[in-house]
Amino acid sequence: MTTAQHPIGSGFGASTTASEVLRGIDLSGRLAIVTGGYSGLGLETTRALAGAGAHVVVPARRPDAAKAALGDLAEVDELDLGDLDSVRDFAGRFLASGRRIDVVIDSAAIMACPETRVGPGWEAQFATNHLGHFALVNRLWPAIAPGARIVSVSSRGHHFSGIRWDDLWFERGYDKWQAYGQAKTANALFAVHLDELGKPSGVRAFSVHPGSILTPLQRHIPLAEQIANGWVDENGTPVADWFKTPEQGAATQVWAATSPALAGMGGVYCEDCDIAGPASGEPLPSGPGRPAMFLGVRDYATDPEQAARLWALSAELTGVNAFA
Repeated sequence: MTTAQHPIGSGFGASTTASEVLRGIDLSGRLAIVTGGYSGLGLETTRALAGAGAHVVVPARRPDAAKAALGDLAEVDELDLGDLDSVRDFAGRFLASGRRIDVVIDSAAIMACPETRVGPGWEAQFATNHLGHFALVNRLWPAIAPGARIVSVSSRGHHFSGIRWDDLWFERGYDKWQAYGQAKTANALFAVHLDELGKPSGVRAFSVHPGSILTPLQRHIPLAEQIANGWVDENGTPVADWFKTPEQGAATQVWAATSPALAGMGGVYCEDCDIAGPASGEPLPSGPGRPAMFLGVRDYATDPEQAARLWALSAELTGVNAFA
């Protein structure tokens, strides 16, 4: 199978920051929506986009916390991605404003949480990380401007699991890392099919792996597990030298959302501020926790047939499809 997954020599890399990616780029007059844009990578993404002149809207499950974190940096509204009624209400309020959207960055996520069910019994990581964003983008579609970019934040975690078509909700036993992996694969496949659907109107979609960064995303992982993985010491201080800073972690999603080098491209998975190559299938050799250091993207996360199948299933589950 031929693939568009080949680095393009962007000139950036793993240590590039979001502000460096945006150097010389003027986003004045542009509107960006960044889910989770008040914490961790999302906060750094908001800072970078606003610093380049964009008006940023941050939908937040905890709007008071978002306002405290952002101040005047961004516009805040309420949104709970695990509640499709909340997604509908946020989209309705935004559409009523009559504004156009130039960038959507689906940055909010939960990771490796205890088994949790939302809505009609859906597994929470898949429902929040994928279905919530699927419904959000489809409901906002009438406001998305021609030429806009949509960035779906995936992860190297997609290596942990493809889509479990025969047990999507982990009814035969829950594994928090496989559930996270399935959700991150779904984030990548969402971008593949959205790009195909949006291409005629000039809307392009990308998925990204931001890198390994210690942020509030790790809140569900016990300290003992983080120590065993070689991430932190007994005081919670990072000890691994391969972690990015939040500023570096935000760079790839900002690059995918704004880089002129990606003009005319879409539907690809990016990492370290470039298009990722195909995965070799083997992790970098090391010690505990090194499965997180798989490089590249798995075939199943960029397969257009699986992407179309997931889109149809997601539309059926959420009752939303802007392209039907």
